[in-house]
Amino acid sequence: MIDVRVPDEQEGTKAVVRTWLKQVGDAVAVNDPLVELETDKVTQEVPAPAAGVLAEIVLDTDADAGPGALLGRISTDAQASVRPERRPEAEVEGRMALESGKRPSTSLRTNGAEERLSPSVRRALQQHGVDPARIKGSGRGGRITREDVENTLGTSPAGGDIAHDRMRLKIAENMVRAVAEAPHVTAVFEADFSAVAAHKAALAETGTKLSYTAYIVKAAAEAMVVAPAINGRWEKDRIAISPTIDIGVGTALGEKGLVVPVVKDAGSLSLEQIGAALDDLTRRAREGKLTGGDVSGGSFTISNHGVSGSLLAAPIILHQGQAAILGIGKLQKRVVVREVDGDDAIVILPMAYVTLTIDHRVIDGHQTNAWLSRFVEIIESWPAV
Repeated sequence: MIDVRVPDEQEGTKAVVRTWLKQVGDAVAVNDPLVELETDKVTQEVPAPAAGVLAEIVLDTDADAGPGALLGRISTDAQASVRPERRPEAEVEGRMALESGKRPSTSLRTNGAEERLSPSVRRALQQHGVDPARIKGSGRGGRITREDVENTLGTSPAGGDIAHDRMRLKIAENMVRAVAEAPHVTAVFEADFSAVAAHKAALAETGTKLSYTAYIVKAAAEAMVVAPAINGRWEKDRIAISPTIDIGVGTALGEKGLVVPVVKDAGSLSLEQIGAALDDLTRRAREGKLTGGDVSGGSFTISNHGVSGSLLAAPIILHQGQAAILGIGKLQKRVVVREVDGDDAIVILPMAYVTLTIDHRVIDGHQTNAWLSRFVEIIESWPAV
């Protein structure tokens, strides 16, 4: 018997079993998607660690599943029964949902091809009268996921209520906990992005296209030198400083909220490497293909809220277990006063408000302002290509 477990890479994130994609007695191949897990950050598929027959489901739909928890077992015995019975205690451990209609996954023939539909996907299709032929599946092998159905449906009609999904409930829970546990304080600076804009344009002429976010991540990583506690977290007996600078970047998913994929060890990466990592993470975030490892382990977060039009947001709620979050407002041309050849002059520059919201248990005003001053200095003095 081979155990199927929740990936350890979740690093303490609480997951819930969303849907079993195989049922007891189904044959499985290595790396076949077995079960979907959902956290406040991401939905991920757990693949089969071995070929055989799914013999047991230990944690069923709606069960809490911590890192390393036993989800089920696969029998590698070639003589295994095609449909062994599910363990009686699985009904308790799985905390089966109360609603009726939860049936084993069934197949639906669409355009001459057979597709596996999980119970939650089938219910959503039936509830909203959606033809699966309209939907392009994003799961392994083109399988339709619940996100695919929700994306097809779009938002609720005007005036209609929007039911909470698990991700929204987890986001709400984490926001309330973060505000209750950490005293939030925000400092506001502004930055001139002229030098960055010039560098970005010059690189584009050589065929290298980078987003402003790549520059922001690079500058944030370099600014950690002046205030290492910004890259730390509060512990009962100490302030723990992360050995690497792992920067999460908030990525909006429309009505589904947002996820925060992490650029790992950003302090050791070049600007171009950061840009490539961001492109990959952002693309997979919007395709619903992030893994638990992509959204875990962050030591600092950036909220580039200006891309959706806001000039200033404060406070921005801290990511759980982190001491600070950087906010970047909308980049816009503004009239400012600068000294030119010894005289004050009114000039038009691409400016943005930048904020640093901190956990005041970990960081004081002096460190906050030192970090922001260095961050702005790096942005405004970006060397020419």
